[in-house]
Amino acid sequence: MATILKSFEKWQSFLGDRIKAAERVGINDQTLVNLATEIGGYLSDKIDPENAEERLLKDMWEAGDEQERKSIASVMVKLAKAAK
Repeated sequence: MATILKSFEKWQSFLGDRIKAAERVGINDQTLVNLATEIGGYLSDKIDPENAEERLLKDMWEAGDEQERKSIASVMVKLAKAAK
């Protein structure tokens, strides 16, 4: 996963592929956002940002409360869905 994290575009594409696969098996948007929120918490706690975009996301995540973190996760899901 470290090589994926080096490029935000690769990370976004990777997430997009995983989201599309999850949707094919029937996982709904709310479940995706809940999973993205959990993953965001893990990444914020355990992974050092490897680029400016990840640093910004980590800083926003740490500054936000629970609802704001869910909003960030929701936007990341939408962004990943739009990745080509």
